[in-house]
Amino acid sequence: MNVLAYADDIALLAPSWAAMQYLIEVLDVNIKDINMICNTDKTVCMIFNPSCKSKIVSQNFPSLIMSNKPIRFVVEFRYLGHILNNKFTDDDDIKREIRNLFVRTNLLARRFSKCSIAVKLLLFKSYCLCLYDAALWNTFTSRSMDKLKSCYNKCIKIFFGYRRCYSVTDMLAELGLPTFTSFINNSRSSFLLRWNTSISIIVNHFVRIIV
Repeated sequence: MNVLAYADDIALLAPSWAAMQYLIEVLDVNIKDINMICNTDKTVCMIFNPSCKSKIVSQNFPSLIMSNKPIRFVVEFRYLGHILNNKFTDDDDIKREIRNLFVRTNLLARRFSKCSIAVKLLLFKSYCLCLYDAALWNTFTSRSMDKLKSCYNKCIKIFFGYRRCYSVTDMLAELGLPTFTSFINNSRSSFLLRWNTSISIIVNHFVRIIV
């Protein structure tokens, strides 16, 4: 598989610079048949080094060309909401979720500070307990996850008006909210259930490869 498409987002995968340039040329020719245009300003290329350092060919490559325009190289990029980097780690995406969680919580706190606890719980579960792709995180540092855990607990205290020194255990018990660990584990379990029961041919293909 060397082409992944979702709506109008397309990702090309290739084992070499020459192969990638060939795919781009094929894409450039065929998209004209469906009246589609690639935005070269938003198109980027990322190089993933092989795990074995002895197989690294080069760290610098000439620019790839699409529609007579060069494509810039990046070390990280946001694709379908998830931040990918060339180190195969999820730390950058975890940082994104930390920022988003604080933003959503502060927004809710400004607009709904006088609502009842029941209403606040419904709002918090709907807008804050929905980390976009936590179940996909696989490679990250414990420091990044500790920061997200701290963010999770702080956001609950901010929105529900608890003092900073108040016990997290008591707070979660009073509100009936899951601990951070339970929340992450539930997200992963739910994702794995959907993954293993999916009827998608592509998903089933990857399931067989991983298993």
